[in-house]
Amino acid sequence: MKLFLSILATFILSSAFCQDKLATISGKVVDKSSKPIPAVTITLVRSNDNVITKTGITNADGMFEMAGVKPGNYTIKTSSIGFADLSSKAFDIANDENYVSPDLTISAKTTQLSGVSIEAKKPMIEVRADKTIFNIEGSINATGSNAFELLQKSPGVMTDKDDNISMKGKNGVAVYIDGRPAQMAGKDLADFLRAVNSADIESIELISNPSAKYEASGNAGIINIKLKKNKKLGTNGSVSTGLSVGKSAKVNNSFSLNYRDKKFNLYSNYSNNFGKNQNSFNLYRIQSDSIYDQHNEPINKSSVHNFKVGADYFLDNKNTIGLMVTGNFNNSPSILNGSTIISPKSTNVPYRILFASNDQPSNKINMNYNANYHFSDVDGTSLDLDGNIGTFRGRTSSYQPNYYRRPVLLDLLSQSIISISTPSDININTFKVDYEKPVKKGKIGFGGKYSNVNTRNTFDDYDMIQGYKVFNDSLSNKFDYTEIVNALYVNYNRALSDKFNLQVGVRMENTNSEGKLSSLQAQTDADVKRDYTDFFPSGALTYSVNKKNSLNLTYSRRIDRPSYQDLNPFETRLDELTYQKGNAFLRPQYTNIVELTHTFMSRFNTTLGYSHIKDFRAPIIDTAGKNKSFRTTKNLASQDLLNLSISAPLAPFKWWNIFMVFNGYHSQYHADFGQGKVIDLGVTAYSAFLQQTFSLKEGLSIEVSGFFNSPNLYGGTFKTKAMGGVDLGIQKPIFNGKGNFKIGLTDIFNTLHFSGQSDFGGTAINVSARWESQQLRATMSYRFGNNQVKAARQRKLSSEEESKRLNGEGGIGGQ
Repeated sequence: MKLFLSILATFILSSAFCQDKLATISGKVVDKSSKPIPAVTITLVRSNDNVITKTGITNADGMFEMAGVKPGNYTIKTSSIGFADLSSKAFDIANDENYVSPDLTISAKTTQLSGVSIEAKKPMIEVRADKTIFNIEGSINATGSNAFELLQKSPGVMTDKDDNISMKGKNGVAVYIDGRPAQMAGKDLADFLRAVNSADIESIELISNPSAKYEASGNAGIINIKLKKNKKLGTNGSVSTGLSVGKSAKVNNSFSLNYRDKKFNLYSNYSNNFGKNQNSFNLYRIQSDSIYDQHNEPINKSSVHNFKVGADYFLDNKNTIGLMVTGNFNNSPSILNGSTIISPKSTNVPYRILFASNDQPSNKINMNYNANYHFSDVDGTSLDLDGNIGTFRGRTSSYQPNYYRRPVLLDLLSQSIISISTPSDININTFKVDYEKPVKKGKIGFGGKYSNVNTRNTFDDYDMIQGYKVFNDSLSNKFDYTEIVNALYVNYNRALSDKFNLQVGVRMENTNSEGKLSSLQAQTDADVKRDYTDFFPSGALTYSVNKKNSLNLTYSRRIDRPSYQDLNPFETRLDELTYQKGNAFLRPQYTNIVELTHTFMSRFNTTLGYSHIKDFRAPIIDTAGKNKSFRTTKNLASQDLLNLSISAPLAPFKWWNIFMVFNGYHSQYHADFGQGKVIDLGVTAYSAFLQQTFSLKEGLSIEVSGFFNSPNLYGGTFKTKAMGGVDLGIQKPIFNGKGNFKIGLTDIFNTLHFSGQSDFGGTAINVSARWESQQLRATMSYRFGNNQVKAARQRKLSSEEESKRLNGEGGIGGQ
């Protein structure tokens, strides 16, 4: 496979650079007084079919040049803010002939605004046929938040008490950071997302039906978190500081510094957050002949540092190389204090209480090193070569005393003190190539990826006896996991006619994995090996009914491999009676997804979708012995899901904007784990999101947003109750528009909390959880640097952004 990718990359490079010598078109754009006009967008249009063949932009002297033009008849068109558009007379280009255009004289628009600065602002939510975009910069209420909190409020996204993420009623969401898989799941992913400040996030993309270009993992689709990258010329940067106050104060800060000229782009940013988070978690369990009423108060003290440094070097206007290093340092110890009242079911009179605490020092370091080469031509040909080396080092330990005491007098009955050490090392090496080229009336793309992941996990269990650690070899073990994925894909899209557009593709992935569990107790050793190859077709057909209505039909097949944490069989304990553990024998789950989207006036979207999931994977509450309960993950037989999504942006007045999203779905779960453990449950649920923005005088704006999730069924056995919240925020520009001040109150009615129940395998459970959802947050930011060339660079980027949407942004430097 490595040899194949090398050959493929060599072939693509050759085809990209071996081009015929063609014509060059040049010229100059001036105003009526013959003064040169910089930053004018130039478009070369083929006269016979009005197809755009080249684009360019004028320099500081008003000059432009477009190379590689094929023979034909053309027209030059200009576009610039504040000036009327202009089309030149048609002209012919012969073979290998250069053409110098007469000066193009453009006129100022008749309507002028004096002394007024107009700034384009993205809407908070953009709904497109293939994805929904949550623009963080467009939201006042995002201030002071972290990435995990923003996901909780994203349309159609839900999280549960264990920080698992679902989208449109489906688990198995693949989370990407700047177009790259996060390679984390569960608590590790949640901790990482909580460490990312909203000030560092540009947008969150919710992609429910990805094309073959994307990895096939993630049966619910992809959530791509795009971090900010400064694209202005000159030296510039920003600084922000924020304070959030709930039960205690939390501080977050960020700083960015960038330099960009015609050849180099050097960029960096740093952010941190510090503070204490206090939560509560209650578990009422009826198992066998006893009742367990458990109350926990976890406290997490976070000290998080994030950084990113990188450089892009523009070899010319087609070729770019980039290097980037990102890091996350998370030192977040936690303390849990809990008590469990134990009573006979027959009398419900307490006869003992378990007092348990858990002191967990935790230190995690996540580093990623990226190198990228990008080639793009104005005809739409592009090539990306991207290599990554990622490392994760986690050092977590636990000291957990368990004391059983008699009610009322609280005299000690018995005790059990445990100490656990769980170091974890993960190494991730990837290389991918993506190539796109216009073919006839369409565009073909193909490429491949090699991924090698190796995890080493140790679980050392100690019994504390008279203050000394005694190694418990019967519970201690090691788990090593290796996974190699080789992938190839081909994707093609073209316009079939003025009304129909087609996109089809297929992705092949070969997975070779081995999970080895070893222990001093030889009989517990296990070695789980898998080697399988799958094909994942995808397609989309768009039909433009008329100017106001369009239809988009999509299909894809997806895979969701078990996370490394779910495969790891180690135990994580609340106390000695309740814990969670992984399952080394988990199988991947497969999903077939069909969606039909209707778009009205390019704004109002209605989507109807159906998904069938084979070997659906879900968390299950199970029992061990007479009095212990644990959470693990198992493969169910299947899940069928029918969903409906509606989005509508409204503007009753110029000063009042509204955006609404509704998601409804019906889900059916099937599984049979033996007597008393049969699952055949269904649920009809919905979620709604509403955001309103009021623009007042002098830049002052007010935002009110809220969401509601109806009762739902999670994991096939857990029935959750409704949850929701309302946020209020105010924003005001300061420092002559160079700064911003935002203040907001989250969950103003204090309604955002989790609760649910489960009755499976002879155990009935009621659970509730609360966190510091109600917080007063304030953030102040300030932008500094060279603003004189800001407008020119932004205008140039209007075409660059479209190119990125076509070619993909797979990690060029500071992605």
